[in-house]
Amino acid sequence: MKLNDEVQAEYAERYGDDGDATVLGTTDFDPPGGVYLIAYDEHDRPVATGGWRSRDRNDEGNEDGDAELKRMFVIAQMRGRGLARRMLSALEEDARMAGRVRMVLETGTKQPEAIALYSSSGYEPCVKFGYYRHHEESRCFAKKL
Repeated sequence: MKLNDEVQAEYAERYGDDGDATVLGTTDFDPPGGVYLIAYDEHDRPVATGGWRSRDRNDEGNEDGDAELKRMFVIAQMRGRGLARRMLSALEEDARMAGRVRMVLETGTKQPEAIALYSSSGYEPCVKFGYYRHHEESRCFAKKL
């Protein structure tokens, strides 16, 4: 199963729906306005993903200079090894080098391990933004880059 399909299946399992319905354009992650990273294991199997895309002031609550974190995911067999933290660090550095000033993300209450990762990495709750901003289970976080 492709990693994006796997992350969508996990969202569906946790939230009881069809996964993340956020609209992502085919060029959203093209540098310099974003990047999408895939980590591989020693057998060249994809095991983790993450990306960011440029977001400026819009009617969904973003601010000028935002970089929105998307599709952070580590396969179940590789969790607990620091891959998510390393992926997050690489994405933050890339966004900073691209001139973005704040990393923002949306996650949900049924992903406590994600909330713990972001909180321990310096992210703080922020005004809700994006597709799920009106959903009760949605939680948004931000960190200055």
